[in-house]
Amino acid sequence: MNTDIDYQNNPLHGLSLKQLLTEIVDHYGFDILYAYLNINCFNNNPSVESSVKFLKKTDWAREKVEAFYLYQFKSLPRASAEQFELPPRDRIIPRDQQPGEPAELSLEDAERLREKRARKAAAHDRDAGQRKGPERRPSNRDAASDNADPWAKWRKS
Repeated sequence: MNTDIDYQNNPLHGLSLKQLLTEIVDHYGFDILYAYLNINCFNNNPSVESSVKFLKKTDWAREKVEAFYLYQFKSLPRASAEQFELPPRDRIIPRDQQPGEPAELSLEDAERLREKRARKAAAHDRDAGQRKGPERRPSNRDAASDNADPWAKWRKS
């Protein structure tokens, strides 16, 4: 019985990082990549060579670009929760899923997506603050004693 995992249907199989980046830069350009991925190598003096150098050193950024390639550029359906936990190069793409045409992306859509993410992050932070419980506020007596004795805070610890 063959126990080897078949990655042949994954568009990243056998594709170098430089080839991948060249394809998406030729199609979208650095502005769109920076707008959607928010990785500075696409904003500050962008070039394929410098971006490849950065992405080879930075796992989180490389995985973000590879996921963008799979799901925006190749228009594959989103991965299952189990497959999503794996790096994009290790994901198994079912045989019935074939790459499609690149998604049409714009800077306006990227801005709306960024605003949506900011609202979601703010709501998450707000909810996390409510779960912690109320913070203890110093009473008037504590404040008065702190003013009278400058070493009061030191003694409390």
